[in-house]
Amino acid sequence: MMDGAGFGYGYPMTGGLAATVTAYRDLRPGYEIRSLIAAASILARGGQQQSCENVLATTRDTYKLYLADMHREGYKMANMPSWQQHQIAAATPVIGNTSFRSDELVGIDVRNPQNELLGSVDDIVMSPQSGKIAYLVIARGGFLGIDEKYVAVPWDDFKISPNASLLVLDTSRNVMAAGPLVSHDQFATPGLFDQESQKVDAYWKTHLSTNGTNRTNG
Repeated sequence: MMDGAGFGYGYPMTGGLAATVTAYRDLRPGYEIRSLIAAASILARGGQQQSCENVLATTRDTYKLYLADMHREGYKMANMPSWQQHQIAAATPVIGNTSFRSDELVGIDVRNPQNELLGSVDDIVMSPQSGKIAYLVIARGGFLGIDEKYVAVPWDDFKISPNASLLVLDTSRNVMAAGPLVSHDQFATPGLFDQESQKVDAYWKTHLSTNGTNRTNG
């Protein structure tokens, strides 16, 4: 679970393949597939070729099952650019919005109002003072989890689309690329949360198009 400051998905990945669309309500297929791909890349880097191939086979089966369920239920492929732009236009600030599960957030795309992809949510950082979400860690660059860079962005600065399908951040790719990089132990190290928070907050206060107007103190 996500306890105090630090990183953690909060919910474990399911052990088997979901059999129906209903089962996907507890774990988004995109989240599970991304987790499987990340696991495969770790195995590949460790030289465990057979294990890597096994995980990739499971990933393909999971994706095929998901597509089959969607077709059986009559869902049609969306016009992605048009759909994304509609979701961006309908996005509302996360502050005052409903609560979210970690598996609803981890793995979803982050886009700007111009529908440019800025990255995807890799992890969540909780505030040790309030116990609420303080930052999202955005993965950008790299391939299948390899050589990705991780940028921390204050939670309050995001908007979220209906049904938590994507997040919107009013900034540019260049600003995101120059954002404060973090590793998976910076916020979790005792005594460093405030130090890292000051650095991250200072950057985004001056580099967001909205100038941090969504942010609250707490």
